[in-house]
This record gives sequence, C-alpha cells and structure tokens, in this order.
Amino acid sequence: MRKALRWLLALTVLIGTLTTARAATAAEPDAADIKDRLLSIPGMSLVQEKPYPGYRYFVLNYAQPTDHRHPSAGTFQQRITVLHKDVSRPTVFYTGGYSVSTTPGRREPTQIVDGNQVSMEYRFFTPSRPDPADWSKLDIWQAASDQHRIFQALKEVYPKNWISTGGSKGGMTATYYERFYPRDMDGVVAYVAPNDVVNREDSAYDRFFATVGTKECRDRLNAVQREALVRREPLEKKYAEYAAAEGYTFDTIGGLDRAYEAVVLDYVWGFWQYSLLSDCDSVPADAANATDDEIWNSVDAISGFSFYTDQGLSPYTPYYYQAGTQLGAPTIHFPHIEKQYVRYGYQPPRNFVPRDIPMTFQPFAMRDVDTWVRHHARHMLFVYGENDPWGAEPFRLGKGAKDAYVFTAPGANHGANVAGLVADEKALATARILEWAGVAPAAVQQDASLAKPLAKFDAKLDVRDVEREPALRP
Repeated sequence: MRKALRWLLALTVLIGTLTTARAATAAEPDAADIKDRLLSIPGMSLVQEKPYPGYRYFVLNYAQPTDHRHPSAGTFQQRITVLHKDVSRPTVFYTGGYSVSTTPGRREPTQIVDGNQVSMEYRFFTPSRPDPADWSKLDIWQAASDQHRIFQALKEVYPKNWISTGGSKGGMTATYYERFYPRDMDGVVAYVAPNDVVNREDSAYDRFFATVGTKECRDRLNAVQREALVRREPLEKKYAEYAAAEGYTFDTIGGLDRAYEAVVLDYVWGFWQYSLLSDCDSVPADAANATDDEIWNSVDAISGFSFYTDQGLSPYTPYYYQAGTQLGAPTIHFPHIEKQYVRYGYQPPRNFVPRDIPMTFQPFAMRDVDTWVRHHARHMLFVYGENDPWGAEPFRLGKGAKDAYVFTAPGANHGANVAGLVADEKALATARILEWAGVAPAAVQQDASLAKPLAKFDAKLDVRDVEREPALRP
C-alpha cells in the first residue's frame, strides 16, 4: 500500500513538473525580450535601436524576394521600423509609399488605438532596392506581397488586431494591399489616396482648379504662374546660375527649359496641395508689377526649382516609374495662360525616369482596384481634404461595400486627417478604428460620439507632416 502511494505521489509530481514545464515553454515567447523575438524571425536583422519614452524603437532589415512569384530568384534587404508598445496592444501597419523615416514617429491610427506601429519602406526606394534592379518587379502586387510577408512574420509577435494605413501614395498602397490580401488586416485607414481609374480622363482636376478656395486666391496664383512664363528669359538665366552654383544637371528631363516650365506649372497645384486658403496672403498680389525676385521666390517656395534637376528627380524614380506603368498621372490645363507661353504642358512620367529604364503603361491595374473597392471594401476608411487636388479623383464606394466610409475634411489640404473631420464624422471614424482594432471601450460601442484617441498627443511623436509627394504628370 505504501509503495502504491509512493508511486502515485511520484506520478503526480512528474505530471505536475511536465505541466509546469509546458506552461513555462508556452510563456517563454511572451517573456522574451522584444528585440530577441524580432531578431529570431528568419531574415530579420537589426540596423539600430533608438530609445523613446514608453516605447522600444527598432530600425530593421528584412530579407524579401525580389520576385514573390519566384522566391528562389534572389532577395533584397527591405528596411522596416518597429515602434513597440506592448504585444497585448493592436498594431498599425504604415507605409508612406516612399522611403521610411528612421526617426520615431506615430501615425494618427496608432495614437487612436494606443498601439504598436510597423513601418515599411516601399520596394525600390533606396536602400530597399534589389541589386541589380529589375524594374519589372516594381508593381503594386509585388509591393503588397512585401507587406503580406512582413505581416505573416510579425503576426506571431503581435497577435492582436492589425490596421493598415498610409497617406497619399501610402494610402494607395494600403488600399492595394487590402485588394490583394483582404484577409490580413482588420481595418484600413487610407488618407488622401488618389484613384486615377482612367488615366486619359482628367477633367475632374480642371473642375477642381476652377472652383477651389476663393476667386481672389485663384486669381493671385494664376497671375504669378503666368508671369513666371512671361518672364521666362530672365528667370531662366537666374535658374542657370542657380543650377551651376549648386552643381545641378538636367539630363533626365531633357534640359533646363523643360525643367523650368515643369516647376512653374506645378505652382498652383503645389500651393493647394501643401498650403491653406489663409496662406494666399503670402502670394504676390500684383504679379505684373512684382520684381523678378518676388516671382522667383514665390515659385521656388511652393514648387522648388531644385526638384526637376537630375539630383531632385533621382530619389523619386520608383514613384514616376509606377506612375507611368500602373498608377496613372493627372493632366491639367491652363486656360489663364496664353498658348505661346506653354511649350510642353504637363509632361509625362516617362520624362522623369532615366531612358535606360523601360516603361509600358498597364491601364487595367487601377480599374481592377477601383472595381474591387466599390464592390468588396470591408472595414475601410478613406479621408480626403476639401482643398487637396488629389481628392479630385477619390475612391468611391458601391453597394457591395460594408462598414466602409469616405469622408472629406473641410478646408484641409494633403495633410487631411480624422482629427480635421466635422464632429460627427470624426467621432464615427474614431469609433470604427477602435472597433476594428479590437480596443473600443464599452461606452464607445454603445455611443460612437464618445470615441476619442486612447493615447495622449505627444508633441514629438505625433508630428504629422503633410505627405510630401511631387505632382504626377501623365
């Protein structure tokens, strides 16, 4: 009997030990340092860790296939960042569609849900560029597949709900990701995302510029733009001196004259994209009697005479490549400028990409995305600015869309956000983001008007610059 009791006791202790061991093993991933967990992911390597109060911030490289259809054909290092709050919090997946910032920052949805944030550098923006660069592998499906792989790799670390977001080209990217991988994210917040469905039909932009803001402001801007072309000879001389002093060249666009006109024709678009109606006071009121320096300085402040140089265009080569192959680009007209002053008009993306990179436009790409959004959008929020030119061709929702919204912030530019919406739309948008993230308080679930961001505003972390994007050209 005693032997039986000793055997039973020993068996009980053994079972208890095994159970404790299993529990400890199961708990180990959560107990492990977050850096160790991130670096345990195959293909993940650390570039740098930067401190920030209340967070851990990592700059990382992740090995991605150059071609997701043929993963064995080679890889490249894609840069990502992780703003780590807690594995028990939701995660926001952000991309601006360009290079990624390596300074800790928090996008609006991240503040709203008080979560983690993963930010991705878009493929082919340096240093996240394959070498050699096969430009045919730069398309919206390949980029969406980059995000899908990153999500799959990090979902084990961050198991709670995920929301994707981005502004401008990043908003487009978040939308394309949802179209190709609709089961990954629990919600999408796309800011100021252009939707150029039919590339050759851009009359919506002309209608926008005929009515935006006030007539007084439009007239001021139009007059400065026209005057810059009327005074082409003396201002191009100034441009040549400026370029020589800075070491700028113009091989890609095809000469200083083309670059000058491109900068000037960006002027009105650039103002409304990045400025507010109240900024009209900074525009020369009497362009015809303004000095050359006043015209130059106004155009330079808004459009930037350095942009269409080889040195200015080079960082945006992947962007213009995509504009000329899939995304499309707007064409606008200038009825306030006599034809003799406009030599080239809005130039196509082909003019902004080195000629040794082949480009062929695919008209079906945006039509496919637009059709999908209209009929299949789920848990998607689109936010536009009333005075932002890119909102002239927005995403729209059809009968098949469910729990999806398109809101416009009054008076806002390309920096439009949820905080700038009218009160009821702001509350609804905030409530839906919280719900999609799985962190909506019970009171908000009952009454959306009570919805507020869960994290307090941080003056450094929440600096929300307008998404800087050059004007697309057809």
